[in-house]
Amino acid sequence: MKTILTAGAASLALATGAHAAGHLMFAPGEGKFDWDSYEAFAAANNLSGQRVTVFGPWLGPDQEAIEAVLAYFGEATGADVRYTGSDSFEQQIVVDAEAGSAPNIAVFPQPGLAADMARDGFLTPLGRDTADWMADNYAAGQSWVDLGTYAGPRGRQAFYAFAYKADVKSLVWYSPENFEDAGYEVPETMEELKALTDQIADDGETPWCIGLGSGGATGWPATDWVEDMMLRTTTPDVYDQWVTNEIPFTDRRVIAAIEEFGHFARNDAYVSGGAGAVASTDFRDSPKGLFSSPPQCYMHRQASFIPAFFPEGTEVGVDADFFYFPAYASKNLGSPLLGAGTLFAITNDSPAAHVLIDFLRTNIAHEVWMAIPNQGFLTPLTTASPEAYSDDSKRALGRILTSATTFRFDGSDLMPGGVGAGSFWTGMVDYAGGESAQSVTRTIQRSWDALK
Repeated sequence: MKTILTAGAASLALATGAHAAGHLMFAPGEGKFDWDSYEAFAAANNLSGQRVTVFGPWLGPDQEAIEAVLAYFGEATGADVRYTGSDSFEQQIVVDAEAGSAPNIAVFPQPGLAADMARDGFLTPLGRDTADWMADNYAAGQSWVDLGTYAGPRGRQAFYAFAYKADVKSLVWYSPENFEDAGYEVPETMEELKALTDQIADDGETPWCIGLGSGGATGWPATDWVEDMMLRTTTPDVYDQWVTNEIPFTDRRVIAAIEEFGHFARNDAYVSGGAGAVASTDFRDSPKGLFSSPPQCYMHRQASFIPAFFPEGTEVGVDADFFYFPAYASKNLGSPLLGAGTLFAITNDSPAAHVLIDFLRTNIAHEVWMAIPNQGFLTPLTTASPEAYSDDSKRALGRILTSATTFRFDGSDLMPGGVGAGSFWTGMVDYAGGESAQSVTRTIQRSWDALK
């Protein structure tokens, strides 16, 4: 069970969670960093004697990384910047805000909670200038602006949350050696991906490994497939309407996206173990077929975290690699990307808090975390140097992110829990097991209606 701190205990944690200002991981002037952005920011801001508190979900290596980034803010401005992390962030930030003891900055892993707190008057707008900067400097910039724009306590829309640190989900993993041995080419369009799937099956091999098993969360990998297919078969505004249930789950466009998933997952010739194994195969075990000899499959669609479940010793970029889960060339929907990310918002207003948000607009605030080894930091900031990434795989993920024309947050995470982490999961298991998309979506929609 997670422990929720009292407001006073949270304040103590903030007071004791300081990163030593002046301890910089990379010496200014050295390495492949935009030190000009750091120097210009330092020259423009003096916060000596002022404290800025930051509270977020990051612990362990992630906490060490954000503290390393914030050390540059402290060194540049003279501010006393202090971060604390908690695995009970979502509960604790509400407790602190209601008690009047919120930190200056809160880092939200979910936009839904940020939107709720904006509506309740606990967030401070970041201003049109910051929103315009993001629209101009982030790939798919308007998507990110929209992700941080919410209705305030009087219903007026404003930009409240600055996206920083993104995750990429629209990926297909494969073995370069297996592709080379079989003479397969990485597809660049959905049409080519489907043709490759057919070719592998025609060769007597199995194209895909797919597993939906995840204990009490069984079914969630299929929701990512459907979300990706929504972005590849219809426009982003329809995706947004689906996520908020402005259009029902039974809409023909939602059914079509589910059936796009079924094109791959419900064909015995396409899936390792046959279609009947999809629902029962654990998602952590499913990619291992890429590395068996002979291979049990040639492709696996999953987010950037999946190498954690590859066989020990697997080297990404050598034994395994990835490509962008492609869009249809024929539909002219650009290069949509499914993912997630964290959002910085001001929960206790002060001039110094706004300066910290301004710091996130500098290249150096992104490049420092990009350069920390064994970290999953990715940024959509197009002016940050790709050379700052610690390895080629992160650099390739960064290229996918900065090539996106549309970015959308994981849809199931934005839906009510009873749907996005409930009936949508179980419905996808039922669909993988042979139930029709029409029947499954009717059940999901009834569960949503029951929550209204």
